Amino acid sequence: MVVTQENVAVNGSRRLSPQEIADTLRGRIRSGALRPGERLPTQAELAEEFGVERGAVRQALRALAQDGLLSGVSKGSPPRIAEPASPAHDEPQPTMVGLAPRLTEAFSAAHVRVDAACLTAQSLIPALGEPLRLIHEGRIRPERIDVRILLPSRDINLAFPVSVDAHGDDDAVHQRWLAMRNAQGQVLQYNLQALRSTHDIDVHVTFRALPFTPPAKLYLLNGAEALFAYYMVARREEPTDSGTLEMYDTLGSESLLFSFEKRAGRRDAAFVEQSQMWFDALWETITTDLTLS
Repeated sequence: MVVTQENVAVNGSRRLSPQEIADTLRGRIRSGALRPGERLPTQAELAEEFGVERGAVRQALRALAQDGLLSGVSKGSPPRIAEPASPAHDEPQPTMVGLAPRLTEAFSAAHVRVDAACLTAQSLIPALGEPLRLIHEGRIRPERIDVRILLPSRDINLAFPVSVDAHGDDDAVHQRWLAMRNAQGQVLQYNLQALRSTHDIDVHVTFRALPFTPPAKLYLLNGAEALFAYYMVARREEPTDSGTLEMYDTLGSESLLFSFEKRAGRRDAAFVEQSQMWFDALWETITTDLTLS
């Protein structure tokens, strides 16, 4: 395997820590750059690549082995990328629990690509907190971040959330959703684009408007993983200054998030590829420019 020299100085002349080396290799595994069964470079090659002593490399490899990502670490030859765990052992988690670690691993790649189709950016904002923290601490440093988000248009009558007894642009629930969509999108955009000035990262965040209400949420990470969750609609009440607002709504952060990874086999790989094709087709055809205002 050809080894390329990376920038090993994160803050001035400081060398990468074993954790930072592990995070970088973990990102390569998650993105598919390193595939199951493939051998890693030798410890000497990795030490040269990252500009560290072999002891730091050994610590990083032990951490990856403990995470189940490497096999044969204790043998004389370089370890191999472990085969992914059986999907039966990869239990779905609520979006608010499962999304953050997936995004954190995705942000370990040099070029981060996140595509999302959802009602609002409500789940994305807290989930991005951990990768942003790691970037600010210098533990991960992507070179480029591309985020594309599909959100429902303000001009359509949403299927949900919606008032039980009202529809249209004058619906109080519609106005509430629109304010949330715009505010959360602006916060997401600001938090990511701030990395341009603070860390000189090439960041692009783009929104487009869907002409329909998405019945489920979809997150695509680096073209290697698809995360899918249904929106569960329920009737609920919310107190307001003028009384009680009855609505059909969904709490997307509690929806179970199902993960499909390219490296997990043909079935998962086909789901990831078809999901990416579906997203790209919508982005390039029936969606329209979206201004968060």
